[in-house]
Amino acid sequence: MQGIRDPIVVLDFGAQYSKLIARRVRELNAYSVITPYNITVQELREMAPAGIILSGGPSSVHQPGAPQPDPEIFALGVPVLGICYGAQLLAHCLGGRVARADKREYGIAHLAHEGDTPLFEAVNSPTPVWMSHGDRIEALPTGFAAAGHTENSPYAAVADPARHFYGVQFHPEVVHTPEGMRLFQNFVHTICGCDASWNMESFSEDAIEEIKTRVGSRKVLCALSGGVDSSVAAALIHRAVGDQLTCVFVNNGLLRKGEPDLVQRVFSDNFHVNLVYVDAEKRFLDALAGVSDPERKRKIIGAVFIDVFEEEAHKLGHLDFLAQGTLYPDVIESVSPSGGPSATIKSHHNVGGLPEKMNMALLEPLRELFKDEVRALGRELGLPDEIVGRHPFPGPGLGVRCVGEITRERLDTLRDADAIFIEEIRAAGLYDDIWQALVCLLPVKSVGVQGDERSYEEVCSLRAVNSTDAMTADWYRFPPELLQRVSNRICNEVAHINRVLYDITSKPPGTIEWE
Repeated sequence: MQGIRDPIVVLDFGAQYSKLIARRVRELNAYSVITPYNITVQELREMAPAGIILSGGPSSVHQPGAPQPDPEIFALGVPVLGICYGAQLLAHCLGGRVARADKREYGIAHLAHEGDTPLFEAVNSPTPVWMSHGDRIEALPTGFAAAGHTENSPYAAVADPARHFYGVQFHPEVVHTPEGMRLFQNFVHTICGCDASWNMESFSEDAIEEIKTRVGSRKVLCALSGGVDSSVAAALIHRAVGDQLTCVFVNNGLLRKGEPDLVQRVFSDNFHVNLVYVDAEKRFLDALAGVSDPERKRKIIGAVFIDVFEEEAHKLGHLDFLAQGTLYPDVIESVSPSGGPSATIKSHHNVGGLPEKMNMALLEPLRELFKDEVRALGRELGLPDEIVGRHPFPGPGLGVRCVGEITRERLDTLRDADAIFIEEIRAAGLYDDIWQALVCLLPVKSVGVQGDERSYEEVCSLRAVNSTDAMTADWYRFPPELLQRVSNRICNEVAHINRVLYDITSKPPGTIEWE
Protein backbone atom coordinates (compact mmCIF):
# COMPACT_ATOMS: atom_id res chain seq x y z
CA MET A 1 0.00 0.00 0.00
CA GLN A 2 1.02 3.57 -0.53
CA GLY A 3 1.76 4.08 3.17
CA ILE A 4 4.20 1.17 3.55
CA ARG A 5 7.74 2.37 4.13
CA ASP A 6 11.17 0.78 4.36
CA PRO A 7 10.63 -1.96 1.76
CA ILE A 8 13.26 -4.28 0.39
CA VAL A 9 13.40 -3.19 -3.26
CA VAL A 10 14.22 -5.84 -5.87
CA LEU A 11 15.65 -4.33 -9.05
CA ASP A 12 14.65 -6.64 -11.89
CA PHE A 13 17.29 -7.18 -14.60
CA GLY A 14 15.18 -9.69 -16.52
CA ALA A 15 15.61 -12.63 -14.17
CA GLN A 16 13.20 -15.52 -14.26
CA TYR A 17 13.47 -15.59 -10.45
CA SER A 18 12.77 -11.92 -9.57
CA LYS A 19 9.30 -12.71 -8.24
CA LEU A 20 10.74 -15.58 -6.23
CA ILE A 21 13.25 -13.23 -4.59
CA ALA A 22 10.43 -10.88 -3.57
CA ARG A 23 8.42 -13.81 -2.22
CA ARG A 24 11.37 -15.05 -0.14
CA VAL A 25 11.62 -11.64 1.51
CA ARG A 26 7.91 -11.65 2.30
CA GLU A 27 8.17 -15.14 3.75
CA LEU A 28 10.39 -13.46 6.35
CA ASN A 29 7.48 -11.07 7.15
CA ALA A 30 9.24 -8.12 5.55
CA TYR A 31 7.68 -6.07 2.75
CA SER A 32 9.27 -6.31 -0.70
CA VAL A 33 8.57 -4.64 -4.02
CA ILE A 34 9.90 -5.29 -7.54
CA THR A 35 10.86 -2.35 -9.76
CA PRO A 36 12.41 -2.05 -13.22
CA TYR A 37 16.21 -2.00 -13.15
CA ASN A 38 16.26 1.52 -14.62
CA ILE A 39 14.28 3.15 -11.82
CA THR A 40 15.80 6.55 -11.03
CA VAL A 41 17.67 7.19 -7.82
CA GLN A 42 15.11 9.89 -6.96
CA GLU A 43 12.25 7.39 -7.28
CA LEU A 44 14.17 4.98 -5.06
CA ARG A 45 14.87 7.70 -2.53
CA GLU A 46 11.13 8.43 -2.30
CA MET A 47 10.49 4.74 -1.55
CA ALA A 48 12.92 4.93 1.40
CA PRO A 49 14.15 1.35 0.98
CA ALA A 50 15.63 -0.56 3.88
CA GLY A 51 17.73 -2.47 1.37
CA ILE A 52 18.16 -3.16 -2.34
CA ILE A 53 18.53 -6.51 -4.08
CA LEU A 54 19.93 -6.63 -7.61
CA SER A 55 18.36 -9.62 -9.34
CA GLY A 56 20.00 -12.00 -11.76
CA GLY A 57 19.44 -11.75 -15.48
CA PRO A 58 20.33 -13.31 -18.83
CA SER A 59 22.81 -10.62 -19.92
CA SER A 60 26.57 -10.20 -19.61
CA VAL A 61 27.77 -6.90 -18.17
CA HIS A 62 29.96 -6.54 -21.27
CA GLN A 63 27.16 -6.87 -23.83
CA PRO A 64 26.24 -3.66 -25.69
CA GLY A 65 23.07 -2.32 -24.09
CA ALA A 66 23.28 -4.65 -21.09
CA PRO A 67 20.86 -3.43 -18.40
CA GLN A 68 22.58 -1.35 -15.74
CA PRO A 69 21.18 0.58 -12.79
CA ASP A 70 21.53 4.26 -12.05
CA PRO A 71 25.04 4.31 -10.49
CA GLU A 72 23.82 6.77 -7.85
CA ILE A 73 21.93 3.96 -6.11
CA PHE A 74 25.25 2.92 -4.57
CA ALA A 75 25.42 6.32 -2.84
CA LEU A 76 22.03 6.00 -1.12
CA GLY A 77 23.62 4.59 2.02
CA VAL A 78 21.41 1.48 2.16
CA PRO A 79 22.53 -2.18 2.08
CA VAL A 80 22.77 -3.86 -1.33
CA LEU A 81 22.72 -7.56 -2.19
CA GLY A 82 23.65 -8.58 -5.74
CA ILE A 83 22.56 -12.02 -6.96
CA CYS A 84 24.36 -13.67 -9.92
CA TYR A 85 24.22 -10.99 -12.67
CA GLY A 86 23.46 -8.54 -9.84
CA ALA A 87 26.71 -9.50 -8.10
CA GLN A 88 28.64 -9.03 -11.33
CA LEU A 89 27.00 -5.61 -11.78
CA LEU A 90 27.98 -4.66 -8.26
CA ALA A 91 31.62 -5.44 -9.01
CA HIS A 92 31.55 -3.95 -12.52
CA CYS A 93 29.89 -0.65 -11.48
CA LEU A 94 32.18 -0.11 -8.50
CA GLY A 95 35.52 -0.63 -10.27
CA GLY A 96 36.10 -4.39 -10.19
CA ARG A 97 36.55 -6.68 -13.19
CA VAL A 98 34.13 -9.26 -14.61
CA ALA A 99 35.24 -11.68 -17.33
CA ARG A 100 34.02 -14.72 -19.16
CA ALA A 101 34.62 -17.82 -17.06
CA ASP A 102 36.80 -20.59 -18.49
CA LYS A 103 34.18 -23.05 -17.32
CA ARG A 104 30.50 -22.13 -17.11
CA GLU A 105 28.95 -23.07 -13.77
CA TYR A 106 25.47 -24.52 -13.90
CA GLY A 107 23.84 -26.63 -11.22
CA ILE A 108 24.90 -27.55 -7.73
CA ALA A 109 28.25 -26.28 -6.41
CA HIS A 110 29.62 -26.22 -2.88
CA LEU A 111 30.35 -22.84 -1.36
CA ALA A 112 32.99 -22.45 1.35
CA HIS A 113 32.49 -19.07 2.99
CA GLU A 114 35.32 -17.29 4.74
CA GLY A 115 35.80 -14.49 7.22
CA ASP A 116 33.26 -13.14 9.69
CA THR A 117 30.60 -12.05 7.18
CA PRO A 118 27.13 -11.35 8.66
CA LEU A 119 25.53 -12.58 5.42
CA PHE A 120 26.65 -16.12 6.26
CA GLU A 121 25.93 -16.16 9.97
CA ALA A 122 24.75 -19.68 10.99
CA VAL A 123 25.25 -20.96 7.40
CA ASN A 124 27.23 -24.19 7.04
CA SER A 125 30.56 -24.21 5.25
CA PRO A 126 30.69 -25.77 2.76
CA THR A 127 27.03 -25.48 1.78
CA PRO A 128 25.30 -26.52 -1.49
CA VAL A 129 24.34 -23.61 -3.75
CA TRP A 130 22.71 -23.35 -7.17
CA MET A 131 24.89 -21.79 -9.89
CA SER A 132 23.84 -20.52 -13.32
CA HIS A 133 26.37 -18.19 -14.93
CA GLY A 134 28.92 -17.85 -17.70
CA ASP A 135 30.75 -14.75 -16.41
CA ARG A 136 32.51 -14.46 -13.08
CA ILE A 137 34.13 -11.77 -10.92
CA GLU A 138 37.89 -11.70 -11.56
CA ALA A 139 39.00 -8.65 -9.54
CA LEU A 140 37.31 -6.92 -6.61
CA PRO A 141 36.46 -3.23 -6.28
CA THR A 142 38.15 -1.19 -3.56
CA GLY A 143 36.72 -2.03 -0.15
CA PHE A 144 35.55 -5.51 -1.10
CA ALA A 145 36.95 -8.83 0.08
CA ALA A 146 36.26 -12.43 -0.85
CA ALA A 147 33.53 -13.89 1.34
CA GLY A 148 33.23 -17.32 -0.25
CA HIS A 149 34.49 -19.51 -3.07
CA THR A 150 33.58 -22.63 -5.02
CA GLU A 151 35.82 -24.89 -7.05
CA ASN A 152 35.41 -22.72 -10.15
CA SER A 153 34.68 -19.27 -8.64
CA PRO A 154 37.28 -17.67 -6.38
CA TYR A 155 34.81 -14.84 -5.68
CA ALA A 156 31.52 -16.77 -5.44
CA ALA A 157 30.61 -14.40 -2.59
CA VAL A 158 32.01 -10.93 -1.99
CA ALA A 159 31.49 -8.35 0.74
CA ASP A 160 32.15 -4.73 1.61
CA PRO A 161 30.90 -4.73 5.22
CA ALA A 162 31.64 -1.04 5.76
CA ARG A 163 29.06 -0.06 3.10
CA HIS A 164 26.88 -3.17 3.68
CA PHE A 165 27.37 -4.28 0.05
CA TYR A 166 27.26 -8.01 -0.66
CA GLY A 167 27.26 -10.13 -3.79
CA VAL A 168 26.69 -13.85 -4.37
CA GLN A 169 27.33 -15.59 -7.66
CA PHE A 170 24.70 -18.25 -6.87
CA HIS A 171 20.89 -18.16 -6.48
CA PRO A 172 19.82 -18.24 -2.81
CA GLU A 173 16.15 -17.85 -3.77
CA VAL A 174 15.75 -21.32 -5.34
CA VAL A 175 15.06 -24.51 -3.40
CA HIS A 176 18.31 -26.00 -4.76
CA THR A 177 20.18 -23.69 -2.37
CA PRO A 178 18.96 -25.29 0.88
CA GLU A 179 20.32 -22.56 3.19
CA GLY A 180 19.19 -19.71 0.95
CA MET A 181 16.46 -18.59 3.34
CA ARG A 182 19.02 -18.27 6.13
CA LEU A 183 21.05 -15.98 3.87
CA PHE A 184 17.98 -13.84 3.10
CA GLN A 185 17.15 -13.74 6.79
CA ASN A 186 20.63 -12.45 7.55
CA PHE A 187 20.38 -9.78 4.87
CA VAL A 188 16.81 -8.66 5.56
CA HIS A 189 16.71 -8.77 9.36
CA THR A 190 20.35 -8.42 10.47
CA ILE A 191 21.95 -6.28 7.77
CA CYS A 192 18.94 -4.18 6.69
CA GLY A 193 17.33 -4.09 10.13
CA CYS A 194 13.80 -4.93 8.94
CA ASP A 195 11.41 -6.15 11.60
CA ALA A 196 9.01 -9.05 11.00
CA SER A 197 5.81 -6.99 10.98
CA TRP A 198 4.57 -7.68 7.43
CA ASN A 199 1.63 -10.10 7.81
CA MET A 200 -1.96 -10.33 6.71
CA GLU A 201 -3.37 -9.02 9.99
CA SER A 202 -1.42 -5.78 9.67
CA PHE A 203 -2.08 -5.60 5.93
CA SER A 204 -5.81 -6.06 6.48
CA GLU A 205 -5.96 -3.29 9.06
CA ASP A 206 -3.99 -0.87 6.88
CA ALA A 207 -5.90 -1.79 3.71
CA ILE A 208 -9.31 -1.30 5.35
CA GLU A 209 -8.31 2.16 6.59
CA GLU A 210 -6.91 3.10 3.19
CA ILE A 211 -10.09 1.95 1.41
CA LYS A 212 -12.26 3.89 3.87
CA THR A 213 -10.20 7.03 3.33
CA ARG A 214 -10.16 6.75 -0.44
CA VAL A 215 -13.78 5.74 -0.98
CA GLY A 216 -15.34 7.99 1.65
CA SER A 217 -19.11 7.98 1.17
CA ARG A 218 -18.96 6.99 -2.49
CA LYS A 219 -20.01 3.68 -4.09
CA VAL A 220 -17.98 0.72 -5.33
CA LEU A 221 -18.80 -1.88 -7.98
CA CYS A 222 -16.97 -5.22 -7.93
CA ALA A 223 -16.92 -7.92 -10.60
CA LEU A 224 -17.22 -11.09 -8.52
CA SER A 225 -16.20 -14.31 -10.27
CA GLY A 226 -16.23 -16.69 -7.32
CA GLY A 227 -12.49 -17.23 -7.61
CA VAL A 228 -10.10 -16.57 -4.75
CA ASP A 229 -8.88 -13.15 -5.91
CA SER A 230 -12.19 -11.38 -6.56
CA SER A 231 -13.78 -13.04 -3.51
CA VAL A 232 -11.07 -11.77 -1.16
CA ALA A 233 -11.15 -8.32 -2.76
CA ALA A 234 -14.93 -8.17 -2.28
CA ALA A 235 -14.71 -9.32 1.36
CA LEU A 236 -11.99 -6.76 2.14
CA ILE A 237 -13.86 -3.87 0.53
CA HIS A 238 -17.12 -4.93 2.19
CA ARG A 239 -15.36 -4.93 5.56
CA ALA A 240 -14.26 -1.36 4.83
CA VAL A 241 -17.38 0.26 3.31
CA GLY A 242 -20.26 -2.18 3.87
CA ASP A 243 -23.36 -1.47 1.77
CA GLN A 244 -21.49 1.04 -0.38
CA LEU A 245 -20.23 -2.05 -2.24
CA THR A 246 -22.31 -3.82 -4.89
CA CYS A 247 -21.01 -7.03 -6.45
CA VAL A 248 -22.06 -8.27 -9.87
CA PHE A 249 -21.70 -12.00 -10.43
CA VAL A 250 -22.04 -13.00 -14.08
CA ASN A 251 -22.80 -16.64 -14.79
CA ASN A 252 -21.16 -17.07 -18.17
CA GLY A 253 -22.01 -20.76 -18.42
CA LEU A 254 -18.30 -21.57 -18.13
CA LEU A 255 -18.23 -22.14 -14.37
CA ARG A 256 -17.54 -25.28 -12.39
CA LYS A 257 -20.31 -27.55 -11.15
CA GLY A 258 -22.31 -25.92 -8.37
CA GLU A 259 -20.33 -22.68 -8.51
CA PRO A 260 -23.22 -20.23 -9.01
CA ASP A 261 -24.99 -21.58 -5.91
CA LEU A 262 -21.78 -21.52 -3.85
CA VAL A 263 -20.99 -17.88 -4.64
CA GLN A 264 -24.52 -16.70 -3.93
CA ARG A 265 -24.66 -18.65 -0.67
CA VAL A 266 -21.34 -17.34 0.66
CA PHE A 267 -21.72 -13.69 -0.29
CA SER A 268 -25.47 -13.12 -0.02
CA ASP A 269 -26.35 -15.37 2.90
CA ASN A 270 -23.12 -15.38 4.96
CA PHE A 271 -21.62 -11.93 4.30
CA HIS A 272 -24.84 -10.12 3.33
CA VAL A 273 -23.16 -8.38 0.41
CA ASN A 274 -25.31 -6.55 -2.12
CA LEU A 275 -25.06 -9.14 -4.88
CA VAL A 276 -26.51 -8.89 -8.39
CA TYR A 277 -26.68 -12.29 -10.10
CA VAL A 278 -26.79 -12.29 -13.92
CA ASP A 279 -27.52 -15.47 -15.86
CA ALA A 280 -25.83 -14.78 -19.20
CA GLU A 281 -25.05 -18.39 -20.18
CA LYS A 282 -26.95 -18.31 -23.48
CA ARG A 283 -25.38 -15.03 -24.51
CA PHE A 284 -21.84 -16.33 -24.00
CA LEU A 285 -22.47 -19.69 -25.67
CA ASP A 286 -24.10 -18.04 -28.67
CA ALA A 287 -21.05 -15.79 -29.10
CA LEU A 288 -18.67 -18.78 -28.80
CA ALA A 289 -20.55 -21.04 -31.22
CA GLY A 290 -18.21 -22.58 -33.78
CA VAL A 291 -15.05 -20.97 -32.31
CA SER A 292 -12.10 -23.28 -31.59
CA ASP A 293 -9.06 -20.95 -31.54
CA PRO A 294 -8.07 -20.39 -27.88
CA GLU A 295 -7.07 -16.75 -28.23
CA ARG A 296 -10.33 -15.93 -30.04
CA LYS A 297 -12.22 -17.68 -27.25
CA ARG A 298 -10.49 -15.54 -24.64
CA LYS A 299 -11.19 -12.33 -26.53
CA ILE A 300 -14.85 -13.23 -27.08
CA ILE A 301 -15.36 -14.20 -23.45
CA GLY A 302 -13.72 -10.97 -22.31
CA ALA A 303 -15.70 -8.81 -24.74
CA VAL A 304 -19.07 -10.35 -23.86
CA PHE A 305 -18.28 -10.05 -20.17
CA ILE A 306 -17.55 -6.35 -20.58
CA ASP A 307 -20.84 -5.83 -22.45
CA VAL A 308 -22.87 -7.66 -19.80
CA PHE A 309 -21.04 -5.97 -16.95
CA GLU A 310 -21.51 -2.50 -18.45
CA GLU A 311 -25.23 -3.11 -18.89
CA GLU A 312 -25.61 -4.16 -15.26
CA ALA A 313 -23.51 -1.23 -14.06
CA HIS A 314 -25.74 1.16 -16.04
CA LYS A 315 -28.84 -0.28 -14.34
CA LEU A 316 -27.32 0.41 -10.93
CA GLY A 317 -26.92 4.13 -11.59
CA HIS A 318 -23.83 6.19 -10.79
CA LEU A 319 -20.94 4.29 -9.24
CA ASP A 320 -17.57 5.83 -8.39
CA PHE A 321 -15.10 2.92 -8.14
CA LEU A 322 -14.57 -0.31 -10.03
CA ALA A 323 -12.92 -3.00 -7.88
CA GLN A 324 -10.78 -5.79 -9.34
CA GLY A 325 -8.87 -8.68 -7.75
CA THR A 326 -5.61 -7.80 -9.49
CA LEU A 327 -2.58 -9.46 -7.85
CA TYR A 328 1.07 -8.43 -7.76
CA PRO A 329 2.24 -10.98 -10.37
CA ASP A 330 -0.45 -9.59 -12.73
CA VAL A 331 0.89 -6.08 -12.21
CA ILE A 332 4.51 -7.16 -12.69
CA GLU A 333 3.78 -9.02 -15.94
CA SER A 334 1.60 -6.23 -17.32
CA VAL A 335 4.22 -3.51 -16.87
CA SER A 336 7.12 -5.75 -17.98
CA PRO A 337 9.46 -4.59 -15.20
CA SER A 338 12.60 -5.87 -16.85
CA GLY A 339 12.02 -3.34 -19.60
CA GLY A 340 12.60 -5.92 -22.28
CA PRO A 341 10.36 -7.58 -24.84
CA SER A 342 8.20 -10.44 -23.68
CA ALA A 343 6.20 -12.95 -25.64
CA THR A 344 2.44 -12.99 -25.27
CA ILE A 345 1.66 -16.49 -24.02
CA LYS A 346 -2.02 -15.72 -23.54
CA SER A 347 -4.02 -12.56 -23.04
CA HIS A 348 -4.58 -11.65 -19.43
CA HIS A 349 -8.16 -11.43 -18.26
CA ASN A 350 -7.81 -8.94 -15.45
CA VAL A 351 -5.26 -6.12 -15.68
CA GLY A 352 -6.54 -3.42 -17.99
CA GLY A 353 -9.37 -5.71 -19.05
CA LEU A 354 -12.30 -3.38 -18.35
CA PRO A 355 -12.93 -0.29 -20.45
CA GLU A 356 -12.01 3.23 -19.44
CA LYS A 357 -15.35 4.50 -20.78
CA MET A 358 -17.03 3.14 -17.64
CA ASN A 359 -15.68 6.34 -16.07
CA MET A 360 -14.91 4.83 -12.68
CA ALA A 361 -11.71 4.99 -10.67
CA LEU A 362 -9.97 1.64 -10.29
CA LEU A 363 -9.79 0.07 -6.82
CA GLU A 364 -7.31 -2.81 -6.62
CA PRO A 365 -6.69 -3.56 -2.93
CA LEU A 366 -4.76 -6.78 -3.60
CA ARG A 367 -2.33 -5.45 -6.18
CA GLU A 368 0.64 -5.80 -3.80
CA LEU A 369 -0.05 -9.42 -2.82
CA PHE A 370 1.04 -12.82 -4.09
CA LYS A 371 -1.48 -15.65 -4.33
CA ASP A 372 -0.56 -17.33 -1.05
CA GLU A 373 -0.85 -13.97 0.72
CA VAL A 374 -4.32 -13.46 -0.75
CA ARG A 375 -5.42 -16.83 0.64
CA ALA A 376 -4.05 -15.89 4.06
CA LEU A 377 -5.86 -12.54 3.89
CA GLY A 378 -9.11 -14.31 2.96
CA ARG A 379 -8.84 -16.50 6.05
CA GLU A 380 -8.07 -13.43 8.14
CA LEU A 381 -11.32 -11.90 6.82
CA GLY A 382 -13.33 -15.00 7.68
CA LEU A 383 -13.94 -16.41 4.21
CA PRO A 384 -14.61 -20.16 4.24
CA ASP A 385 -11.94 -22.54 3.00
CA GLU A 386 -14.22 -23.69 0.18
CA ILE A 387 -13.54 -20.24 -1.32
CA VAL A 388 -9.99 -19.30 -0.23
CA GLY A 389 -8.59 -22.83 -0.42
CA ARG A 390 -9.76 -23.43 -3.98
CA HIS A 391 -7.29 -24.19 -6.72
CA PRO A 392 -6.69 -21.38 -9.25
CA PHE A 393 -9.34 -21.06 -11.94
CA PRO A 394 -8.77 -19.13 -15.19
CA GLY A 395 -10.74 -15.98 -15.99
CA PRO A 396 -12.27 -17.55 -19.13
CA GLY A 397 -13.32 -20.53 -16.99
CA LEU A 398 -14.03 -23.84 -18.65
CA GLY A 399 -13.83 -22.06 -22.01
CA VAL A 400 -10.09 -22.80 -22.04
CA ARG A 401 -10.49 -26.33 -20.66
CA CYS A 402 -13.11 -27.34 -23.21
CA VAL A 403 -10.49 -27.66 -25.95
CA GLY A 404 -11.94 -27.14 -29.41
CA GLU A 405 -15.52 -26.05 -30.00
CA ILE A 406 -17.62 -25.07 -26.99
CA THR A 407 -21.19 -26.36 -26.65
CA ARG A 408 -23.49 -26.66 -23.66
CA GLU A 409 -23.35 -30.46 -23.90
CA ARG A 410 -19.54 -30.54 -23.92
CA LEU A 411 -19.41 -28.11 -20.98
CA ASP A 412 -21.81 -30.27 -18.96
CA THR A 413 -19.69 -33.31 -19.75
CA LEU A 414 -16.55 -31.47 -18.63
CA ARG A 415 -18.22 -30.17 -15.46
CA ASP A 416 -19.24 -33.69 -14.42
CA ALA A 417 -15.77 -35.15 -15.08
CA ASP A 418 -14.05 -32.28 -13.25
CA ALA A 419 -16.33 -32.69 -10.24
CA ILE A 420 -15.46 -36.39 -9.96
CA PHE A 421 -11.71 -35.68 -10.19
CA ILE A 422 -11.83 -33.03 -7.46
CA GLU A 423 -14.12 -35.17 -5.30
CA GLU A 424 -11.69 -38.10 -5.40
CA ILE A 425 -8.68 -35.86 -4.70
CA ARG A 426 -10.46 -34.44 -1.65
CA ALA A 427 -11.52 -37.90 -0.47
CA ALA A 428 -7.87 -39.01 -0.63
CA GLY A 429 -6.81 -35.99 1.48
CA LEU A 430 -4.60 -34.67 -1.33
CA TYR A 431 -6.42 -31.49 -2.38
CA ASP A 432 -4.31 -29.12 -0.27
CA ASP A 433 -1.09 -30.83 -1.41
CA ILE A 434 -1.75 -29.81 -5.03
CA TRP A 435 -1.41 -26.34 -6.54
CA GLN A 436 -3.97 -26.92 -9.29
CA ALA A 437 -5.99 -29.89 -10.52
CA LEU A 438 -8.28 -29.82 -13.52
CA VAL A 439 -9.85 -31.81 -16.33
CA CYS A 440 -9.64 -30.87 -20.01
CA LEU A 441 -12.06 -32.16 -22.60
CA LEU A 442 -10.13 -32.86 -25.79
CA PRO A 443 -11.29 -32.27 -29.38
CA VAL A 444 -10.86 -35.93 -30.35
CA LYS A 445 -13.03 -39.02 -30.10
CA SER A 446 -12.06 -42.53 -29.17
CA VAL A 447 -13.39 -46.00 -29.90
CA GLY A 448 -14.31 -47.88 -26.76
CA VAL A 449 -16.43 -50.69 -25.38
CA GLN A 450 -19.10 -49.80 -22.84
CA GLY A 451 -21.28 -52.70 -21.78
CA ASP A 452 -21.44 -55.01 -24.76
CA GLU A 453 -21.53 -52.21 -27.28
CA ARG A 454 -18.95 -50.31 -29.26
CA SER A 455 -18.76 -46.62 -28.32
CA TYR A 456 -17.26 -43.64 -30.06
CA GLU A 457 -17.03 -40.88 -27.45
CA GLU A 458 -14.91 -38.03 -26.17
CA VAL A 459 -11.53 -38.13 -24.45
CA CYS A 460 -10.60 -36.16 -21.32
CA SER A 461 -7.22 -35.47 -19.79
CA LEU A 462 -6.60 -35.10 -16.08
CA ARG A 463 -4.00 -32.56 -15.00
CA ALA A 464 -2.53 -31.83 -11.58
CA VAL A 465 0.55 -29.75 -10.88
CA ASN A 466 2.55 -28.26 -8.04
CA SER A 467 3.99 -24.77 -8.22
CA THR A 468 4.85 -21.80 -6.03
CA ASP A 469 3.88 -18.96 -8.35
CA ALA A 470 2.62 -20.61 -11.58
CA MET A 471 5.76 -19.50 -13.45
CA THR A 472 7.03 -23.08 -13.39
CA ALA A 473 5.14 -26.24 -12.48
CA ASP A 474 5.73 -29.96 -12.17
CA TRP A 475 3.14 -32.71 -12.57
CA TYR A 476 1.79 -34.34 -9.43
CA ARG A 477 2.62 -38.00 -8.74
CA PHE A 478 -0.69 -39.63 -7.80
CA PRO A 479 -0.97 -43.14 -6.41
CA PRO A 480 -1.93 -45.31 -9.42
CA GLU A 481 -5.02 -46.64 -7.66
CA LEU A 482 -6.45 -43.10 -7.34
CA LEU A 483 -6.02 -42.47 -11.07
CA GLN A 484 -7.64 -45.82 -11.77
CA ARG A 485 -10.60 -44.96 -9.52
CA VAL A 486 -11.06 -41.56 -11.19
CA SER A 487 -10.89 -43.13 -14.66
CA ASN A 488 -13.43 -45.82 -13.76
CA ARG A 489 -15.86 -43.32 -12.28
CA ILE A 490 -15.65 -40.90 -15.20
CA CYS A 491 -16.13 -43.61 -17.82
CA ASN A 492 -19.04 -45.12 -15.87
CA GLU A 493 -20.78 -41.98 -14.62
CA VAL A 494 -20.17 -39.31 -17.27
CA ALA A 495 -22.03 -39.58 -20.54
CA HIS A 496 -19.96 -39.08 -23.70
CA ILE A 497 -16.48 -39.92 -22.23
CA ASN A 498 -14.91 -43.33 -22.79
CA ARG A 499 -11.20 -42.62 -22.34
CA VAL A 500 -9.23 -40.82 -19.59
CA LEU A 501 -5.60 -39.67 -19.90
CA TYR A 502 -3.18 -38.18 -17.36
CA ASP A 503 -1.01 -35.23 -18.45
CA ILE A 504 2.58 -35.45 -17.17
CA THR A 505 3.92 -32.34 -18.93
CA SER A 506 5.79 -29.85 -16.77
CA LYS A 507 5.86 -26.07 -17.27
CA PRO A 508 7.94 -25.36 -19.24
CA PRO A 509 7.62 -26.70 -21.94
CA GLY A 510 3.84 -26.83 -21.45
CA THR A 511 1.55 -24.39 -19.67
CA ILE A 512 -0.68 -25.35 -16.75
CA GLU A 513 -3.87 -24.80 -18.71
CA TRP A 514 -4.23 -26.38 -22.14
CA GLU A 515 -5.35 -23.17 -23.84
